Amino acid sequence: MATTTAAQPAPGRRAWLARGARYLGARLVEYLPPFLLLLALIGVWEAWVRVFDTKPYVLPAPSRVWDAFLETRSTLPGHIRTTMSEALIGLFFACVIGVTLAAVIAVVPLVRRVLYPILVASQTIPMVVLAPLLIIWFGFGMTPKVVVVALYGFFPIVVATVDGLVGADREMVGLVRSMGAGRLAVLRYVLIPSALPGFFAGLKIAAAYAVLGAVIGEWVGADSGLGLFITRAQSSFRVDRVFVAVFVIAIVSMALFAAVHIAARLATPWIYVQRSEDSK
Repeated sequence: MATTTAAQPAPGRRAWLARGARYLGARLVEYLPPFLLLLALIGVWEAWVRVFDTKPYVLPAPSRVWDAFLETRSTLPGHIRTTMSEALIGLFFACVIGVTLAAVIAVVPLVRRVLYPILVASQTIPMVVLAPLLIIWFGFGMTPKVVVVALYGFFPIVVATVDGLVGADREMVGLVRSMGAGRLAVLRYVLIPSALPGFFAGLKIAAAYAVLGAVIGEWVGADSGLGLFITRAQSSFRVDRVFVAVFVIAIVSMALFAAVHIAARLATPWIYVQRSEDSK
């Protein structure tokens, strides 16, 4: 009996390792094709530049871009920290403003009819045009960049959260109320769980554009950040450094998107369990 009891954990460990292997295999199958496609595109890019002898100030080869990255790797972290700080602070305010507006729009029909069209119309204003005005109003500090990021991010959060709140199961709301629950209980047990998937969907879109919004604000005026790095590279005709900044922006944006995706999985596990069951 003692020998049998001691041997019990082994099958559990094997099952855990098997689940881990299946998960890694699924992720490999999911992400390997786009990774291979990216490598193929980089190879074609390198071959094109070498075969047609394209000038580096027109289109630098990937190998030249890598050399430019090695040249600037000591200065890039400071620019990345500045841009990420602006993006994260702006994203925070986008969440606060977006959720607040969504709650008001979903609860008050008059506000929905009056404010919603104005919010949609506000998205037709190019942010490149608005950014110089923000510099005039708020100066050259972090504030105008944070405002640009917040303006980029709050709209998808508002729209997705409103859809989640309005689309809540009315029968479930009625059932909870019939059991004596007050408004706070209905909000906690029905409305918030219903709105969370939409909120995170909007937050993913906002996160994807947050770094871009910070960079646009830095183009107009800044003393640090990836936008300033691009401006200096353009003024010195270092197109290879511009590509370095583009790749860094893409990587940082994907990392921010992945962080929001992980937060969404932790906050709404039932959504992903249901999707996995439906896919079987």
